[in-house]
Amino acid sequence: MDLIKDLFKGDKVIWIIFLFLCLISIVEVFSAASTLTYKSGDHWAPITQHSVILMVGAFIVVLVHNIPCKYFSVFPFFLLPISCILLLFVMGMGMITGDRVNGAARWMTFFGIQFQPSELAKMAVIIVTAFILSKFQEEDGANPKAFKYIMWIIGIVFILIAPENGSTAALLAGVVFLMMLIGRVPWRQLGKLVGGVGLLVTLFVGTIMITPPTVYNNIPGMHRIPTWKNRITGFMENKDAVPAAKYDIDKDAQIAHANIAIATSHVIGKMPGNSVQRDFLSQAFSDFIFAIVIEELGLLGGAFIVMLYLWLLIRAGRIAKRCDKPFPAFLIMGIALLLVSQAMLNMMVAVGLFPVTGQPLPLISKGGTSTLINCAYIGMMLSVSRYVASKEEQRLQEEMQANEEKLQVAAQALIQQAREIVNNENNDSANICEMSAETLESAVKSRPTEDNEV
Repeated sequence: MDLIKDLFKGDKVIWIIFLFLCLISIVEVFSAASTLTYKSGDHWAPITQHSVILMVGAFIVVLVHNIPCKYFSVFPFFLLPISCILLLFVMGMGMITGDRVNGAARWMTFFGIQFQPSELAKMAVIIVTAFILSKFQEEDGANPKAFKYIMWIIGIVFILIAPENGSTAALLAGVVFLMMLIGRVPWRQLGKLVGGVGLLVTLFVGTIMITPPTVYNNIPGMHRIPTWKNRITGFMENKDAVPAAKYDIDKDAQIAHANIAIATSHVIGKMPGNSVQRDFLSQAFSDFIFAIVIEELGLLGGAFIVMLYLWLLIRAGRIAKRCDKPFPAFLIMGIALLLVSQAMLNMMVAVGLFPVTGQPLPLISKGGTSTLINCAYIGMMLSVSRYVASKEEQRLQEEMQANEEKLQVAAQALIQQAREIVNNENNDSANICEMSAETLESAVKSRPTEDNEV
C-alpha cells in the first residue's frame, strides 16, 4: 500500500478522471477500429497498439507527476526551439516531396515512430505563457510587456502551425487568449487583439470564399485553403431545405454518418461493440469517436464524458485557487483549458455544431503523439496538485507547531503563576506562624508568677 501511495500521488479526482477516460478509450477504440482491422487483417492489432500507447502514457503520468512543478518552467527553453525546427522541417518536406497525409504535412517519422511536432509546440507555448504571466504579475495586474512577449511567441508558432493545421493553431491561440484573460493582462490590449483578429478573420474568410480554389494550389503554404473552404461551405449549407429523397449522403459522408450514429443512439445506446456507423466512418476511432460513443453508450454515456471534462476543468480551477505562487496556477489552468477546449471542439464537430477540424478527443481518440502528450499534461496537473497539497500540509504543520509553542508558553505562564501563588501562600503561613509565636511569647511574659501571687 505504501508503494502504491508513493507512486500515485497528487489529486485523487484527477486520477479518477484519467482512469475513466482511459477505460472508455480502450472500449470504444476497440469497437470503432473496424476499418483498421479490415485493412490489417488482424482483429487485435489496433487495440493492442492503442493499449500499449496508453500503458506508456500511464508511465509518463507517473514519471511527470513526480517532478516538482517549478522545474516545468525550464521545458520551453529546449521544447520551443526544437518544435519550431521540426515544424519547419515538416513544412519544408511537404512542399519539396509532396509527402502529405490527408492533404496535410503534420507528421514525421523518427526511428519508426510517427509523431506531430505541433503537439510539442502546443506544450511549449502553454508553459512559456504561464511563465511569462507569472514573471510579470503586479499588484494591479500583468505588466503590459507580458502581452508583447506572448504575442511574439504565439505569432511565430501560429505561422508555423497554421498552414498545415489551421484548427490546432486557432485552438492554441484561443487558449493563450483565455490564459491572458485569467492572468489579468490589461483590457485595452486584449480589446485591441480581439478587434484586430476579428477583422483579419473576416477578411480572410471573405477572401477565400470569393476566390476560386484553383488559385491557391500553386501558392506555397496555401494548399489547405480549398479544404477549409469546403468545410465552411458544407457547414453553412441549409441541409433542411434538401428533400430526404434527394439528399446526397456521400457528399459529406463523415458528418452524415456521425449524425446517423447520434440519431439512432437513444438514451442508453446500442451497447459497446454494436455500432453500425463505425463501418462507414473512416475516422471513427479518432476525429468522430464521440459519435460512436453516443451510438453505443447513448446520451447518458455522452453526457458522462462531457461531465468528466468539465469536472477536470473545475478541479483545476480549485487547485489553482489554492496555489501560493502564480506559475503553477497559470500552468494548471492553461493545461485544463487546452484539454477541455479541444474536447468540446471535437464534440461540437461530432454533433454538427462546428465545421470539421480534425481535432481528436483527448485521452479517448486513438493516437500516438496526442495521447502521450495529453498524458504528460495530466502528469503536470498532478504535479501542481502535489505542490499545493505539500504546501498546505507544511502550513498546517507550521500552524500546529505555532499552536504548540503558544500552549507551551501559556503552560509555562500558568506554572509560574502557580509557583508565585504557592510562594505567596508559604510566605503568608510563615507570617502567621511568626505572629502566633510573638503572641504566645508576649502572653507568657505577661503571665503573673507564683511569688507575685503570694
